[in-house]
Amino acid sequence: MLSELDKVIDEIGKDRGIDKEALVKALEEALVKAARNKYGYGLEIEAQYNDELGEIELFQFKDVVETITSPIREILPEDAKRVDPDAEIGDEIGVKMDTSQFGRIAAQTAKQVIMQNIREVERDNTYNEYKDKKGELVTGYVHRFEKGNIIVMLGRHEAILPGQEQIPGESFSLRDRVKGYLLDVKKITKGPQVLLSRTHPGFLLKLFELEVPEISDGVVKIHNVAREPGNRAKIAVESFDSRVDPVGACVGNRGSRVQNIVQELHGERIDIVPWSEDPATFVCSALAPAEVSEIIVDEDNRSMEIIVDDSQLSLAIGKKGQNVRLSAKITGWKIDIRSRSKYDESSKEHLDELIGLEGIDEKMAEKLINSDILNLEAVLNAEVSELNEILELDDGVAEDIKEQAKLLLESNISSDEGKDSGKDSDKDSVPDEEIVPAEDEAGEKEKKEEETE
Repeated sequence: MLSELDKVIDEIGKDRGIDKEALVKALEEALVKAARNKYGYGLEIEAQYNDELGEIELFQFKDVVETITSPIREILPEDAKRVDPDAEIGDEIGVKMDTSQFGRIAAQTAKQVIMQNIREVERDNTYNEYKDKKGELVTGYVHRFEKGNIIVMLGRHEAILPGQEQIPGESFSLRDRVKGYLLDVKKITKGPQVLLSRTHPGFLLKLFELEVPEISDGVVKIHNVAREPGNRAKIAVESFDSRVDPVGACVGNRGSRVQNIVQELHGERIDIVPWSEDPATFVCSALAPAEVSEIIVDEDNRSMEIIVDDSQLSLAIGKKGQNVRLSAKITGWKIDIRSRSKYDESSKEHLDELIGLEGIDEKMAEKLINSDILNLEAVLNAEVSELNEILELDDGVAEDIKEQAKLLLESNISSDEGKDSGKDSDKDSVPDEEIVPAEDEAGEKEKKEEETE
């Protein structure tokens, strides 16, 4: 049968999830400290758990001597032989101590040490259990509220859902079940801190993995996730099986799968975008439901100019720029959206500026614009070989065009400076006292007319 101590150890172990060995070690350390508090810290004391008796035994080590000078640390040979028949002078033997004489203070000290050791073991257990679970989905219940944070119980352990990691507008009550993304596990002075998030893009990704079997099976892959928590999100998905539509798999029958996720996110709108290797196709899909008319790609700067009909402009940009912002995040491209009317107006200005160069007709100007050479400055900065390739010219002609662009730019700058200086010189050439207000000027005219009459 189990002793009373064994029963207590087993009960505490089950309640707190602590191994028996860790509890026994805590008890041993507690009794050693209690004994040293009572008899002095200079003693050599050791604790051992006796499985047969079901109790912690304390042993004080003493030197076997012929004449005792310190009763606490020494023992006579005849007394030592009662403990160990083979004991001789010069040996060190362990003498069992009577723990019943410790008293109330020693017992309180032992209790404090036990509780401290148990808490340390619990902290280690918490850290070891969750340190390798970062990035996983966990479920618990609301235990309490603390300064805007929600304390969530994950089994035996507490986790924190900080205010900034909560979806705007959502609210919970005590005992509500909560899903969260395990953001981090930190070691602080008070013990390990398990941090949860419901705003992290990974939370949405894990919800889809949980809801869509094709994702967990590896048939459908989520490439990217972009979120503005509580408002809107976009995910980019790809299928590795031609028979499986990645968007349809995520949406589910009559939208059942995505609706379950939307409910978990308290109404956050989710756009599911088919991923594509072609950046232009991918960006067009990401901007849906807006229809794209034209795309100008700048691969060097990883940016795109998107042209849409005027009626599609607000749809493409989205409420407070949300659609274009999320599209840029999910595709990794900088996106600039322009209406067709504004683009045509700008294109005409560029066209007129380039046609002003001798030897450049309308078709050649269009070729330059299509190659992202939009104005005189761009012509001047372009390489001769680049102009030759675009316009199919000889080196000499291309150099002449660049020289014209330089002269026109200098002329424009001089003209602008002349206008500015002209304004200043006019202002400076007329003294303030010679400037007559309009009313005074009219009065002088009337006075002269009266004098004539």
